[in-house]
Amino acid sequence: MEQLQQFAPFLLMFVVIYFFMIRPQQKKAKNEKEFETSLKIGDRIVTKSGIHGKIAELAETTVIIETMSGKLKMERSAISLELSAALNKKTA
Repeated sequence: MEQLQQFAPFLLMFVVIYFFMIRPQQKKAKNEKEFETSLKIGDRIVTKSGIHGKIAELAETTVIIETMSGKLKMERSAISLELSAALNKKTA
């Protein structure tokens, strides 16, 4: 019984860390993965570095983005935000 009381604070700390740090990170990673797989040609996007463009081609892990100055090849994970849905909501 005394041993359980000694380890209770450590168990409680682990539970708190799991629910406030580990679980939200896993959820965010899952959402980002779903976002990356849902991309399609023609979507208007913003990269994590702030480049705006439209998806011209898709590959397994890369994407070719058409910008005003030309085409860029980037990793799918570099895409931060998809603007097509947001733009369609504003016009509707």
